[in-house]
Amino acid sequence: MCEKPDLRSLSLEKLKTEIVQMGEKSFHAGQIYEWLHKKQAQSIDEMTNLSVSLREKLKNSYELYNLTAVNVLEDLEDGTFKYLFKTIDDNVIESVFMTYEHGHSVCISSQVGCRMGCSFCASTIGGRVRDLTSGEMLEQVYMMQRLQDKRVSNVVVMGSGEPFDNYDNFVSFYEMLTDKNGLNISGRNITVSTCGIIDKIRDLADRKYALTLAISLHAPNDELRRRIMPSANKYSIEGILSACDYFFNETGRRITFEYSLMAGVNDTAECANELGSLLKGRNCHVNLIPVNPVKERDYRKSRDTDIARFKKILEKNKLNVTIRRGLGKNIDAACGQLRRSYMENGGDMGAGLREN
Repeated sequence: MCEKPDLRSLSLEKLKTEIVQMGEKSFHAGQIYEWLHKKQAQSIDEMTNLSVSLREKLKNSYELYNLTAVNVLEDLEDGTFKYLFKTIDDNVIESVFMTYEHGHSVCISSQVGCRMGCSFCASTIGGRVRDLTSGEMLEQVYMMQRLQDKRVSNVVVMGSGEPFDNYDNFVSFYEMLTDKNGLNISGRNITVSTCGIIDKIRDLADRKYALTLAISLHAPNDELRRRIMPSANKYSIEGILSACDYFFNETGRRITFEYSLMAGVNDTAECANELGSLLKGRNCHVNLIPVNPVKERDYRKSRDTDIARFKKILEKNKLNVTIRRGLGKNIDAACGQLRRSYMENGGDMGAGLREN
C-alpha cells in the first residue's frame, strides 16, 4: 500500500478538520470534496480553484488511490461489461457494469480476494490480500461511470470480498455514496451482500440505513451450509435469521436471501421444502442464482427443470422468488474468475476491450 492515506476516503467533515489543521480555511474542504466526488478528479493538480500552496500540502500528506483499467470484457449478447482494475499497489479487482430497464447498475468489490472460503466461489482462492479503502470502493463506481459515460443508478456490493469483514470502510463508502455533495445515490438503490456476520447486521440495523441487505444463504440447514461455507461454523442460520428479523424491525427493509443452486448439492426438492419452511412468513425475497461453474471447483449448474421445481416449491410457501437474470454469462461472470485468469497468466492478458 501507499504510505500516504487515501484522500478520496475522507468524509467532508474529516476533510474540514484536516484542512483547518493545515492552517487553511475550512471552506476549501467543500471544494476538494466536490472535485473528488462530483467532478471525480484523478489528480490533486486538477483542483485548479485551490492555491498552489494548498495543493502542495495535500500532495505531501495524501495520495489518490486511483484505479487503472487493465482489461475489460463485453458480453455482446446483453451489454454487460466486466472490468479488471489495478490498484495503486498493483493488486487487481473486478467490477461489473450492467444495464437493466430501470437504469444502469454496477457491482463492486470490497476486498482484494476474500477469506470467507465459500467452496463455490473463485474469489476465495488464494484468500484475502487486503481490504479496499472506501475511496477505492467509490472509485470503482466513478471509473465505470467515466468509461461508460452513463449515470449509475444502482450499486451492489457483491463482488470479491466480504463487505462486513471490511465494515468501517463499507460504512464510510455508503455514507459518501449517498451524500448529497457526491453522487447522491439513494440508499434504497444500494445493496450489500454478506455471508451473515451477525454483529455487523445488527449494527447496520441500528444505523437505520435504507439499503437492501442480501444474505448469502445457499443452504436450508447448518449441516449442509457448513460443507460449502466455512463461515457457517461460526454463524448459525438461526442466529442469522434472528439478526435479519432485527434488521427488518429496525429499518422496515425487506431482506433478500441469495441461494446459489448447485446440481446435486442444494437443489433437491427436500432442500426447497426445508428452505420454504425456514423462511415462510418472513417479509423477504429469495433470489435463486444458477451457479456459474468455476474451473477450480467441482460444482455444476442445476438443470433448468430442477431450478423451476425449486422455485415452484418456494412459491407454494408464499415466498417471493426470482431467478437471477444471467447477465455476463459469456465473459467469466462468476465472481473472481477474471482476476484468477489474470494472475495465472502473470498479469499478461492485454488491456482494452475483449469482445465475445
